[in-house]
Amino acid sequence: MASVAPLISLFKFCILEDYKSVLGGKIMRFVYLRSASVIVIAALALSTAGMAQAQETDQLTSDQDQSSGGSTFLDDVIVVTGTKKAGGENVQDAALAITAYGSETLDALQVRDISSLSFKMPNVALDEVGTTKGVANFAIRGLGVNSSIPSIDPAVGVFVDGVYLGINGGVVFDTFDLESVEVLRGPQGILFGRNVTGGAVLLNTADPKNEFQTTAKLIAESGLRGTGGNYYAMGTVTGPIVEDKLSAKLALYYNKDDGWFKNTLASGETETFGESETVIVRAAIKVTPNDIGNFTLKFEHGEADGQGPANQNHINGRGVEAAPLNPPGTSGRFSRESFDFSIDELGFFDTSWNQVIATINVDVNIGDGGSIVNVFGWREYEQTARSDIDGTPLSLFHGDFATKQNQISNELRFNGRFGDMVDLTTGIYYFSQKLVYTEGRDLLGALTPTGVPALTQHGGGIVDQETFGVFAAVDIDLTDSFSINAGIRYADETKDAQVASLVNNVNTPCNVIAGTCAFDFVDIFQTSNWSPKIGIGYEFSPDARMYAHWARAYRAGGFNLRNTAADKVNFGPGPFQDEQIDSFELGFKSEPMPRSRLNFAVFYNQMESLQREILLTDPIAGIVQVIRNTADATIWGVEIDGQIEILPGLLLEGSLGYVDGDYKNVVFDLNGDGVIDTDDASLQIPRLANWTGNIGLIAEQEMDFGTLTGRVAYSHRDGAALTDNNLGFLNPSDRIDASVSFALMDGDMTFTLYGKNLTNDVQHGGDTLLPDILGPVPLGGTLAPLSRGRTFGIELRLNSF
Repeated sequence: MASVAPLISLFKFCILEDYKSVLGGKIMRFVYLRSASVIVIAALALSTAGMAQAQETDQLTSDQDQSSGGSTFLDDVIVVTGTKKAGGENVQDAALAITAYGSETLDALQVRDISSLSFKMPNVALDEVGTTKGVANFAIRGLGVNSSIPSIDPAVGVFVDGVYLGINGGVVFDTFDLESVEVLRGPQGILFGRNVTGGAVLLNTADPKNEFQTTAKLIAESGLRGTGGNYYAMGTVTGPIVEDKLSAKLALYYNKDDGWFKNTLASGETETFGESETVIVRAAIKVTPNDIGNFTLKFEHGEADGQGPANQNHINGRGVEAAPLNPPGTSGRFSRESFDFSIDELGFFDTSWNQVIATINVDVNIGDGGSIVNVFGWREYEQTARSDIDGTPLSLFHGDFATKQNQISNELRFNGRFGDMVDLTTGIYYFSQKLVYTEGRDLLGALTPTGVPALTQHGGGIVDQETFGVFAAVDIDLTDSFSINAGIRYADETKDAQVASLVNNVNTPCNVIAGTCAFDFVDIFQTSNWSPKIGIGYEFSPDARMYAHWARAYRAGGFNLRNTAADKVNFGPGPFQDEQIDSFELGFKSEPMPRSRLNFAVFYNQMESLQREILLTDPIAGIVQVIRNTADATIWGVEIDGQIEILPGLLLEGSLGYVDGDYKNVVFDLNGDGVIDTDDASLQIPRLANWTGNIGLIAEQEMDFGTLTGRVAYSHRDGAALTDNNLGFLNPSDRIDASVSFALMDGDMTFTLYGKNLTNDVQHGGDTLLPDILGPVPLGGTLAPLSRGRTFGIELRLNSF
């Protein structure tokens, strides 16, 4: 982090060090030990009392109408950008299943990164893969990926200020300074292109404001019982430079994590594990030269480094546990219901990124008025990492990884109204990226006197990608109540790949990024397709409406840059083909009473050429990952979400999701028994958790000294198969989050005590089987990166200081 070291030092000295000292020592321990009981008791007490006013939350637009009186939380009209209509659209009017969070809600939920929202929405899992820091493993409605290979395109696309992130890397880092988060469930191929077969996640950072504003947050949290502290400091200053013409924003973020986990070393000693440090700088300007247009330029620089993943080894789906050459108790034979693990390789990650996003909005006199929007994006991302793959205190299987990615994109679109009937959105899109990946595997170091690996493998590859698209979507209001919506997108994509197979570089170290690996596979993948959509909408009343549509979308094919298979014909780098989804959805949205909403959706998806990352064990390479189009399948499900003010100032909110699916035409040996038969077709589809749900109470009381707010929420997610052979799986989850906030000085100062995952629920980013035998050594068990458990925190938020 040398490039921003002076900034980090100044930020730590001015803010973080004083903050840690004030909350340190006995005071910190005293507060932490009582946080759980205070949070739960206060939240439940608030929920049973008569409240004067409900929780204040999201104001996504500056001209929000609060004239109806009462609570700003319940009266708030959430405007979303996901439909790409000029000025946005009311989330309740959007004819799709969408959940949106504004900045106030994100603050109130103590969202530190996007994965914090995983348990808040039906049929949504915004998980981190775990093996490499910051890599997304998102799934919506049972569609997702289970690999850190950067050349695999996601099923859930992530967009920052309208710019698509070309790889899953660098997605799950700390988020702050957000205006809103929008999660769109179901295929979004018309407006967002390829790789959104499951859905899309939109992160919208705050624009510079025309009024001078300053905000700051100071946070300290810990899991107690020997876990380290985790400290945050972030601040934003924004305001006009030239009144009504030019405004600017500077936002700074710093996080120092001393580690939540405890690693039991081979010596029997235990130390805190999971240290990391993150800094993010955002700068933006907004130019408004006249009443018909504006230009916004945003720059972001981020750096993060720390220790590697907390990889647990436990009994795998075949009932085989880790059995390395050391006594029981230190072998890594841990329960998947515990946070215990023991690794000798602490590993590391070192990540940096830069991005520039330029947006032009111009009002035009076309039809009855419209707007032209151009969004340009550039991003570069680099990460190096090392992990203990075997998850034991012996040097058996360690890995090095490095990724470099550079992307550029541009979208030019028009949205306008024609007469009283037609709303049109159309545009063109261009995306280009260069992805370079290199990997090294150190195997069987425990067998040599010096610990030098007895076997090494190296490889990786390069992909140059270019994508072009053109799209149009139209809403036609046939009557005041009935409308038709339709759209189509054409996409053309080319991927040029060069691969250095790891099996071709045994005990001959090389590095693709450094240009020292010889490529043994070269190919070009070209594809083009049409993504249509047609639907209807009907408004029963101003407070109730329904929609129905059919849509087709694609997940891009390509190449596997992590090729460890000698058989390049059946298991090699590819190419694998596009995945196609046809989605049928029926939805109903309503506001049955003031300050309440109830939404319902039912969907049925047909997938052709389902694209899967198949995990195989190998006694030499350890793990072989094969990417193939494995089957056709169907997935269907139901979603309900809503909120109701059950008493003045007392809000009940919740959601419920169910999803199920079956294979229809299997063309790959999924269970690895040597034949393709009904046993393969009867397997569960990976990442498909049948039931998800959450329920919460939010209460607010006006008091003489300020406003007291309590929140308590319970969430559940069923367990799910992770691997295609169903021998690796993810735990079911039951967790409780709670918080109590005290807002003083008309909300300019807010003090919050919170607890997250109070049930200490154990979750893993993956569950990959390891070979029973690695070389001559018994191994077994799984590669299962742990997620954090119970955490208590204290937060001080300042506005207009």
